[in-house]
Amino acid sequence: MKRYEPPFTITNEILDFVSKIMEKLGQVEGYPNLNKMPILRRNNKIKSIHSSLAIEANSLSLDQTKDVIDGKLVIGSKKDIQEVKNAYKAYEMIRELDPYSINDLKKAHGIITYLTTQESGTFRTKGEGVFDEKGNCIHVCPPPEEVNRLMNDLFNWMKRNKNKIHPLILSSIFHYEFVFIHPFSDGNGRTSRLWQNVILSNWKDIFEYIPIESQLLKYQNDYYDAIAKCNKTGDSTLFIEFMLNMINEVLDDFLHNTTTDITEESININKLLDVLEPNVPVNAIEIMHKLGIKSKETLRKAYLDPAIKEGLIKQTIPDKPTSKNQMYYKVK
Repeated sequence: MKRYEPPFTITNEILDFVSKIMEKLGQVEGYPNLNKMPILRRNNKIKSIHSSLAIEANSLSLDQTKDVIDGKLVIGSKKDIQEVKNAYKAYEMIRELDPYSINDLKKAHGIITYLTTQESGTFRTKGEGVFDEKGNCIHVCPPPEEVNRLMNDLFNWMKRNKNKIHPLILSSIFHYEFVFIHPFSDGNGRTSRLWQNVILSNWKDIFEYIPIESQLLKYQNDYYDAIAKCNKTGDSTLFIEFMLNMINEVLDDFLHNTTTDITEESININKLLDVLEPNVPVNAIEIMHKLGIKSKETLRKAYLDPAIKEGLIKQTIPDKPTSKNQMYYKVK
């Protein structure tokens, strides 16, 4: 049987988007304080998680999503809360995953759907269709006996072309083809968006902190419409153009936030993190000495409280903040 080759056309619009994105990435990479903005990077990752889940009708707000990740009590459906925990674990593993490994893809899916679906981490064994809000079937997915072959063909195609096709284009092609094949019984949308991040982060690590999913949530109807149009035309060209437009626009937001989110609070947090080692507890007196601060009140209000709020450091005895033995440490 002839191996599957994803059909698409490189248009002038695609090339134009790639050029614009590359120019903006150059600005991002040249920004000197980006590596000293852990709050921005963490918040963007939480935005990615919340947006990707919200696209799939998860009801938790952005603040609730952040609270779940921070280990706080949240009133919500058990399934929605579990989905947040699963997604956070998967997104934290982005740099550890091989974008060209089917086994790693299944591993990521197993994490994303942990305790929420029966067929977790394995390709589907039943026929599937995609339905609109009115219950009309808008896409009949390939039969389950074809899934393994199609996914192997897709991954082999990526391996052959990863040095020939620009990662921005290749990752978008994968995103569409994955959704078309619909290899899992559940969690396909979340996994496809995660895996485009895996491919792009493997190319440029800054993509781990660029919330592409937040842009997709804004244009959710257009996102589904682009997929549906490609299903009709039989190639992914329109979807590639759509995704590159989303990446181009979200980079505008990212660059704006990078230049506006440098506050006194963020500067103080960075100073604090610079003197702490991951998972090595130190007491307040030691931290004051390292930072050259004489007031415990200043240390608490300007440094410790903001960093704790953002989940960047932890207290060893959180229920006894005035204890003489109170220690703090940077979260790894």
